[in-house]
Amino acid sequence: MTRPVPLHVPIKQLPHGAGLPLPAYATQDAAGFDLLAAVSEPVTLKPGERKLIPTGLSIAVPPGFEAQVRPRSGLALKQGITVLNSPGTVDADYRGEVGVILINHGDAPFTINRGERIAQMIVAAYSRVEWVPVQELPETQRGAGGFGSTGVSTPQKTAAGD
Repeated sequence: MTRPVPLHVPIKQLPHGAGLPLPAYATQDAAGFDLLAAVSEPVTLKPGERKLIPTGLSIAVPPGFEAQVRPRSGLALKQGITVLNSPGTVDADYRGEVGVILINHGDAPFTINRGERIAQMIVAAYSRVEWVPVQELPETQRGAGGFGSTGVSTPQKTAAGD
């Protein structure tokens, strides 16, 4: 299998991010790289509380691409910490600091320390839409069914193949 061609994305480390490593992939086949907290002192999120956490980074995503800020699964599962506007979008024309809106859905306060991995980011291509107004949409088997209309489980066959 071939490896993806690297996409060159300019990145600027802001003064309050100095000393922190740049985002990096944790494994060879990881789709996302970790974003770190560029806080000057620990930040505590009480249960139900949300805060914008700085990363100390600005990026220049190429036209036709976006950066998506997503939760880290371990923080979500173990602590109830997630990215509130998931996925957060960093547009190609945005040049400000990448921030992460974290919320504590857990039962206990959670403290974020400098350099802690708080979210992950992927860079992905997107398409620009040109709307085509129509009177009717093409029919599909599903139709207008949504919000659970396809069911919650798949029928299982028995060992005998029934």
